Amino acid sequence: MSTVAVDKCEIIFCPLSLECSTTESSDDIEKQEMEEVSDEDEISYYDTRECFTEPDCKCESAGAMNQVDRCREPNTLYTDTENIHPEKMVCNYKHPQIARRKKLPDPVEKEKGVSLWSMIKDNLGKDLTRVCLPVYFNEPISSLQKCCEDLEYSYLLDQAYEYGKSGNGLLRALYVAAFAVSGYASSEGRNCKPFNPLLGETYEADYPDKGIRFFSEKVSHHPTLIACHCEGRGWKFWADTNIHSKFWGRSIQLDPVGVLTLEFSDGEIFQWSKVTTTIYNLILGKIYCDHHGNMDIRGNRTYSCRLKFKEQTILDRNPRQVHGFIEDVTGKKVATLFGKWDDSMYYMNGNVNVKPKDFTSSNASLLWKRTMPSPNLTRYNLTPFAITLNELTPGLKEKLPPTDSRLRPDQRDLENGEYERANLEKQRLEKRQRMSRKIQESGWKPRWFRREGENGTFRYVGGYWEAREHGRWDGCPNTFGEFNEDSTDPLGAS
Repeated sequence: MSTVAVDKCEIIFCPLSLECSTTESSDDIEKQEMEEVSDEDEISYYDTRECFTEPDCKCESAGAMNQVDRCREPNTLYTDTENIHPEKMVCNYKHPQIARRKKLPDPVEKEKGVSLWSMIKDNLGKDLTRVCLPVYFNEPISSLQKCCEDLEYSYLLDQAYEYGKSGNGLLRALYVAAFAVSGYASSEGRNCKPFNPLLGETYEADYPDKGIRFFSEKVSHHPTLIACHCEGRGWKFWADTNIHSKFWGRSIQLDPVGVLTLEFSDGEIFQWSKVTTTIYNLILGKIYCDHHGNMDIRGNRTYSCRLKFKEQTILDRNPRQVHGFIEDVTGKKVATLFGKWDDSMYYMNGNVNVKPKDFTSSNASLLWKRTMPSPNLTRYNLTPFAITLNELTPGLKEKLPPTDSRLRPDQRDLENGEYERANLEKQRLEKRQRMSRKIQESGWKPRWFRREGENGTFRYVGGYWEAREHGRWDGCPNTFGEFNEDSTDPLGAS
């Protein structure tokens, strides 16, 4: 993996929350599969209506709490150590097959070494979201796409839905807690920051194999707010988020602001907020990030959850630990959770004093295990799922609105390894970004989200997928096109 050289240091960014060496034969097979796709097949790639119907098989009822209860495909027995795709363990849903890429394009240019200290030495104590850094410090995805990374392990919510549906509210709460932790797993080794979206920029993600449709929009420039909405198999997830970040010389502290809401189709709701992320050793030593603080997952029925992300110390032999409890309405601790945010989460019945050596104990039941990356990582250390976020699959570009992050030129150039061109495009678009506050104060409103009340959460108002189906993007700005600073409509609405 190659990273940006920064005079013996690197800058990394942690989220709100694989370049594979393939054989010639596997490449030929993938190429042949792509060539066999007809125009009619391409249309079905993005039709997810089948994904939200009842499954072909019924999940087995929840068993004893001391077992790793999972819904299995017919005649298939899974173990914790098998190399499987966990999202396929929930139920045997029918869905279109989409060939996703497994690596980023090979870079056109050689990466340029730049000095981190020369860029940020004058910004001590400032909010780094307001500091314009060269494109070399970015990874080729936007913060809108970064929000979608939290849904990598969405199968946990599918399992939670099925357990609640069968009457096991405790297992539902346990899987929701595992999902809340799983969003941090992709942050390990991420050495660059995502692109800050432009006002009105959007992103869609349609994953029929996962049974999810995700959509996000930058709804405010000052303060910076990103709203997202996702529909899954029996559940909906939404949030609006912001990050307050400050640089303190040797570290960066990122404090998330906002509430994440998960609602199941039977009316049960869970809400929580993200914990603090700190990035250490920016100037000297080995750079690493740590997530720490308390996470309260509040349920509106019987169960809630309290998790503690332990802050890492210099001499800590077992870093990245997460401990917590499931509590009922009386405050009784009915189950204990433990694990590591970059690896796995387990549970045991009752209030148990768990030590790190017990993480793989035979008495503990596995809830979630991180999907391990390929040994041949990309230069940005992206996970296999993250690699697909900025991909333009066949026929997709013609269906996207002009506001979608995949069409952002500086981000696309960076992904292709055209660094000089990407930097020039980033500087051009930042001129428009500097006008965003004035545009917002003039009465600009987001296209797909509306705020609930004066200071409430931004909620999706609907209409995006219907507009996409008919190709009607009236009123959507030409976000990344040329613009005139003296124009009365600098966003260039189409």
